[in-house]
Amino acid sequence: MSQVQTIALIAHDGKKDALVEFVRINQVWFERFALVGTGTTSGRLATLGVSIERLSSGPLGGDAQIAARITEGAIHAVIFFRDPMGKHPHEPDINMLLRQCDVHNIPLATNVATASLLIDSRAFKI
Repeated sequence: MSQVQTIALIAHDGKKDALVEFVRINQVWFERFALVGTGTTSGRLATLGVSIERLSSGPLGGDAQIAARITEGAIHAVIFFRDPMGKHPHEPDINMLLRQCDVHNIPLATNVATASLLIDSRAFKI
């Protein structure tokens, strides 16, 4: 029996509504996975009734927590709706998270278009 794969869900403040709507539309697909997310994002997603492990908020270390789990092999994909127009005081943590996705060959979707491709990919078919 194979272990359930884990997907990390993160969104900057200006993109949280978009991520909540994306998960709502694709909720059946997401329910096949273990979900983990940063603080406020997880709280918003929990209102949909999805089961999600809530870590610290991004600025308080949530991005670093997810990066650490990537290095441990515990995260299999990351959906991180980034706001390219905003300033983020925890930018070094964000860059570290993105780097760990590259280092460990973890699929990373940063917008609706790439997240949709991830959902449609063969990589996550059961």
